[in-house]
Parts: sequence; C-alpha cells; structure tokens
Amino acid sequence: MQVQVEGMSCGHCVKAVTRAITERDAAAKVNVDLGAGRVDVDSRLSPAEVTAAIADAGYTVKGTN
Repeated sequence: MQVQVEGMSCGHCVKAVTRAITERDAAAKVNVDLGAGRVDVDSRLSPAEVTAAIADAGYTVKGTN
C-alpha cells in the first residue's frame, strides 16, 4: 500500500515512520520517499493500522492507495 504523508523532511522522519510501523509489524517492509511525501508499506497491518502508526509518530496522513 502507498500512504501520502505530510511533514516528512529528513532522515529522522524516515526512521520515525519506519520505526512506528515496524514496532507494530516487525516483518513489515517500509520504503519512504521524502521528495514525493510517500511511504510504501508491505505489511500484514490494515490500512487503518498503518495510518494510526504514522499519525502516532506525529505525521499527517493525507491518503492511502
């Protein structure tokens, strides 16, 4: 799934978003594209769980695909 995220701007943001997801699913594969404001997630988590994890890390989710 792809998630559009607002507010990511640096390596710390990448680590924070990745950690937020992998804490809930250790096997998740997470790829963050800062320029596009996109996070690609391959996980057993539902879209709602991924969105909640990113929001809990302090970022605004603009949408999912």
